[in-house]
Amino acid sequence: MGAVSQPETRRIRVVPLQSVAEIPLPNGSWSRMLVTGETAEGAVSSLGYSVFTPGTTLAMVKHETEEVAYVVAGVGELRTPNGSVPFAAGEAIHIPAGLWHAVANTGDDDVVMVFGFPHPAYPPTERRPS
Repeated sequence: MGAVSQPETRRIRVVPLQSVAEIPLPNGSWSRMLVTGETAEGAVSSLGYSVFTPGTTLAMVKHETEEVAYVVAGVGELRTPNGSVPFAAGEAIHIPAGLWHAVANTGDDDVVMVFGFPHPAYPPTERRPS
């Protein structure tokens, strides 16, 4: 493979984790939306990073788009109205569009998750009260 031409490299964006605002979540947990249409001009999908502290259970949400995630560390479960699906480090998760779900950290260590959407930002989302 040859070197990448300069016009192509100008379109590549590297987004450091600390360069985007933290989105606070319950129990000291947090997320950051790293790759979005704002941080990477022309992006049509998005990528985020979350840390869920032990004992954290988020409120139910459903997105207009599918969501994919990769569990970097920890164990937990994805809770739905019809039951729970356990997950652990080293596993990928696919959540269909329109499915109510909540992340729960059921372990003793932080759950670290990378997630993405086929949308240039966090997609339109409905939330149920906790």
